Amino acid sequence: MPQRLMLLDTASLYFRAFYGLPDTLTRADGTPVNAVRGLLDMIARLATDYGATHLVACWDDDWRPQWRVDLIPTYKTHRVAEVVADAPDVEVVPDALEAQLPMIRRVLELAGIAVVGAADHEADDVVGTYASQADLPVDVVTGDRDLFQLVDDDRQARVIYTARGMRNLEVLTDAAVVEKYRVLPQQYADYATLRGDASDGLPGVAGIGEKTAAALLGEYGTLDGLLEAASDPGSRLSASVRAKLAAASDYLKVAPVVVNVVRDLALPTLEEAGAQLHPVVGESRAELERLAAEWNLGGSVARLLAALDLRE
Repeated sequence: MPQRLMLLDTASLYFRAFYGLPDTLTRADGTPVNAVRGLLDMIARLATDYGATHLVACWDDDWRPQWRVDLIPTYKTHRVAEVVADAPDVEVVPDALEAQLPMIRRVLELAGIAVVGAADHEADDVVGTYASQADLPVDVVTGDRDLFQLVDDDRQARVIYTARGMRNLEVLTDAAVVEKYRVLPQQYADYATLRGDASDGLPGVAGIGEKTAAALLGEYGTLDGLLEAASDPGSRLSASVRAKLAAASDYLKVAPVVVNVVRDLALPTLEEAGAQLHPVVGESRAELERLAAEWNLGGSVARLLAALDLRE
């Protein structure tokens, strides 16, 4: 089997699993297990359908890093449940999902699936670092458009986009990003900066929407090129766009640092992380099968084990 790395935006997937399956799926003590079951089924299917030989479940060690908040105070503000001094803020997560996170970690550990996070950084940054440094083809699995900036045909890096559900997955290449947004993947972060993103609390530039952002980047290439044109009295940039960019100048100075994923974190190598998929054997397999019965995980564990058995 040709080698291929799959990087999971794990929170994106377990939230989707939680809301996609009924919370009447519970273990004996009443704790829901819908997110656990859904995530395991997703991993089994994705790894099989896309031929993953290596897989990393990228984790949010800090879902809202302070250094991003310092630059844009509105960053993910609407998702904060509790502000915590000197520690990551508490995210709004349903109690029924929060109760399943330890189960998810335990099952992934027993299945030998690498889980990697980084202090003061989001899972997106872990994904960005591995995707940018890997020496094998990469599939990034996410429901987050921010990671479209990682698509790169030359490096065989694709995004498997889950926003329309597991039955309607989209595989994004350079051409697919251009078709959807009229910008190249390497322009996507600048595009998102200009357009803004309410789901992340990014205001964008008032008066510049998706079509205008794409058109401006099509003409000037990058945000830096656009701002250089705005400062040049002789450029063809309209007075209206100049005024909008000027009004957003403070935001535009810091937004690229927030929007661009980090690509140079000091992370374990794929080998050190244990990213290569392999059959689960011995005590780990026995414990997984025991937990499948005890936690009412249905056939999800069996399907994951079967998918991993193919990696012999």
